[in-house]
Amino acid sequence: MKYRIEYKDLGVRDYKETWDYQQEIQNNLIKAKATGNPGGSLQSLIFVEHPHVYTLGKSGKENNLLINDDFLTTIHATYYHTDRGGDITYHGPGQLVGYPIFDLDRIGSGIKHYINTLEDSIIQTLAEFNIQASRLEGATGVWIPSKDPLVERKICAIGVKVSRGITMHGFALNVNTDLTYFSYINPCGFINKGVTSIEKETGEKADMKKVKQILAEKILASFDLKITNDL
Repeated sequence: MKYRIEYKDLGVRDYKETWDYQQEIQNNLIKAKATGNPGGSLQSLIFVEHPHVYTLGKSGKENNLLINDDFLTTIHATYYHTDRGGDITYHGPGQLVGYPIFDLDRIGSGIKHYINTLEDSIIQTLAEFNIQASRLEGATGVWIPSKDPLVERKICAIGVKVSRGITMHGFALNVNTDLTYFSYINPCGFINKGVTSIEKETGEKADMKKVKQILAEKILASFDLKITNDL
């Protein structure tokens, strides 16, 4: 059965503003579910780019942020403690951030399967740009593999929160991202891994609109969903 969801492209939007927006949608889904009317509120797939910001997951270590408040101001970045899983990551212009707010019970998915399916959708999307990506044992997200562990490069981070079976937060795919911002953190807590982007792997800037189109289609197909509006 294909469940209908709303697709929302927010363009460039402040991180905290978008976090609050996600929370509102998640709360509406939880309330509808609690009243026995899970279809009373639509699930959502949100795509957005954020101004420079670092976010730390609830189990992350603050010392993985390698700079102080004064330097954050210098590089025009903000910093938030969040309620998602995972450690520290960076969001910024040229990075496609996706926030699926899905009812796992309705789409018939457990948390592990949900994350694996997101990873699969991103891997399939990258293949459209002739980038061979995969999972990495012991780590979430999507990686560019290498025989040398020190050369393995993360291209997409994933960190989620699930409340009453409803997801929020999501993934951050580096498209045309300024990767120097990752040098100010231990990305996702790793000190011996690299980061990369579609632009870096292909040698040319990617069409963000095309990336959004392909990835949204992969996610919809993977979860057997339909949208109420046009991509």
